[in-house]
Amino acid sequence: MLVMEASSVFDAFDKDGDGKVSASELRCGLGSTLGEDVSEEDAAALLAAVDANGDGLLDQEEFSRLAGGAQEEDDLIKGRCLMEAFGMYASSSSTMITPASLRRTLSRLGSHELGVEECRAMICRFDLDGDGVLSFDEFRVMMMA
Repeated sequence: MLVMEASSVFDAFDKDGDGKVSASELRCGLGSTLGEDVSEEDAAALLAAVDANGDGLLDQEEFSRLAGGAQEEDDLIKGRCLMEAFGMYASSSSTMITPASLRRTLSRLGSHELGVEECRAMICRFDLDGDGVLSFDEFRVMMMA
């Protein structure tokens, strides 16, 4: 399914149907996709960054790398944001979210006052290994649920 979707996206960018995407086609396709103009310079720089064979055009494989790179960047940004959020809740003395650290952070964020037992119950829902605290991996699962 993913290969078929990538092929469909490639075909949508390849306006002249020659099996290659030029800087002009890339610019138009990105403009349609993003809903804003992309400069010729930006399109050319983007194309050059993934043009492995140096022909000034993107074939299906090069285009797929371009699309995959955007997904990897999104994943990296999401991971960084999750790490920052986890750091807000984690105990200063460990790299885990404890009932006390959850209570303290929720209180700072203006949430109504919760007791430690209520925070323990919240943690319990996603505490996959049963140790009473949330690791980063458990926090990630919770945030993606």
